Amino acid sequence: MEAAQPNEDRHETETERLDRNWDELLQELRVTQTGVQILAGFLLTLPFQQRFSTLDDGQRAAYLVSLAAAVLATALLVAPVSAHRMLFRQRAKRELVAFADAAARIGLVALAVSIVAATFLIFDVVVGGGAGVTAASATLAVFLVSWVVVPLVVRSRLSRSES
Repeated sequence: MEAAQPNEDRHETETERLDRNWDELLQELRVTQTGVQILAGFLLTLPFQQRFSTLDDGQRAAYLVSLAAAVLATALLVAPVSAHRMLFRQRAKRELVAFADAAARIGLVALAVSIVAATFLIFDVVVGGGAGVTAASATLAVFLVSWVVVPLVVRSRLSRSES
C-alpha cells in the first residue's frame, strides 16, 4: 500500500487545514495532559512523606529537577487551551497552531526530563545510585528512540519514497 502524500490527497483550504491541525494537536495534548498532571501532583506530595527527610543532596536535586520539569510540562501542555481562550474569535488560528505546536514540543521534552529524573530518584532510593543511573539512562534511551529516532527514520523513508 502506498503512503498518502501530504497535500495531494486532501482538497482543503488553508483554514480547513489549520482547523484540522488544531484538532490533531488538541487530541495529542489530551493524551499527555492527564498523565503529566498526575505526575506533577504526585511529585508535589513527596516532601510531605516521612522518608523525604532522609534523601541526600543528589536525590533532592533529582526530585527538584523532576518536579520543576513536571510543572513546566503541565504549564506548556495546557497553554494552548489558555491561548485559545485568549485568542478566540480573533482570526489567529495560524498563530495559535504555531504556538500550540511549539508548546507541545517543549512540553514533551519537559515531560521526558521529569520522568527520567523521577526514575533516577526512585531507583536510587530503592536500589542504589548505580541502579538509578542505569534506570534513568534506559528511560532516556526509550524516549529518544520512540519519540525522536523512530519518527525521524519514518520521515526519512517518506522523503525518499516521494523523490
